Amino acid sequence: PSIVSFHFGLPSSSLLSRVREWDTTILASATTIEEAEWLEANGADAVIAQGIEAGGHRGMFLSDDLTTQVETFLLLKQILDRVNLPVIAAGGIGTGRTMLAALALGADGVQIGSRFVATTESSAHENFKAQVIAAKDDATKLTLKQLIPVRLIWNKFLQEVEEMEKRGASKEELAEHLGRGRAKLGMFEGDIHEGEMEIGQIAGLINKIKPAGEIINEIVKDFELAREELSTIQF
Repeated sequence: PSIVSFHFGLPSSSLLSRVREWDTTILASATTIEEAEWLEANGADAVIAQGIEAGGHRGMFLSDDLTTQVETFLLLKQILDRVNLPVIAAGGIGTGRTMLAALALGADGVQIGSRFVATTESSAHENFKAQVIAAKDDATKLTLKQLIPVRLIWNKFLQEVEEMEKRGASKEELAEHLGRGRAKLGMFEGDIHEGEMEIGQIAGLINKIKPAGEIINEIVKDFELAREELSTIQF
């Protein structure tokens, strides 16, 4: 492959060395400055600065203390100040205006995931898409911190996990309750009560299912319009 992108935790230095032998461009997510610096030192070609707004699994990375993780734009600026690699912004980006904001802060590009869940081409179940469309600003929560943290839409399963964590359930208890195929159950089979529905906080801005091409065109138009509006600001 011409590009390999790592997201589910930091890859080992030995794995990065093996991939580099393919003359492949290596991207990898960082949720802290320390992770970004580690990636640079171990041969990544670009860093994806992923803020806490991002959906789906976060990965444990170098620390499992989620209270120390920051939102995308604050993380982005700090990583840009500390590494000499191209930096891609991810988490909470799904419009042309947020894309422009990321580039204005110095990002070399953006990574958009959640916005493309609610597309006609998406393999997600229609029930899950409907939940994304209905989501408001506070619809998601980062949970399963003892296992592998994941941002989900609130439902019966998430409520059960929260109750277990509050009473001090062990990692083993949580893993048993999670079981296997919980994400498939929610996102691809459409069980909106018992399944995992992984999505970012950007879900609050998604209000219609559209073709992916139409979404890309809207992002570009929104980006250009916002850039024109900024050019008229008088200082």
